[in-house]
Amino acid sequence: MKSIAHILVAVILSLMLVGSQQLQAASPVPYTTIHVHNMHCGECAKKIARKLYALPGVVEVRADVNNNIAYVVPQKEKTLSARSMWEAVEAAGFQVAKLEGPQGTFVAKPTR
Repeated sequence: MKSIAHILVAVILSLMLVGSQQLQAASPVPYTTIHVHNMHCGECAKKIARKLYALPGVVEVRADVNNNIAYVVPQKEKTLSARSMWEAVEAAGFQVAKLEGPQGTFVAKPTR
């Protein structure tokens, strides 16, 4: 009887371990946060978003005008170049204060 109980405990623990690994594998898509100088209004945000959407692999761009922040979501399992996002904001006529994403945190234009 004790051996059956031990087997059941082992099976339950194995199932719990597999379940927790599957939860870790389903982590959210990493996104990039771009702090922009002087993004005053919705029109400013639209200019920036248009340039960011033009980058290959960008799925979604959200803006928080009150906090001067743009959020960029890449396609699943795709990494966006920090430099290309920085340059897209510059191409829209704005300056980046800080860029935070999967590649790191930058306060100057990234080299790649």
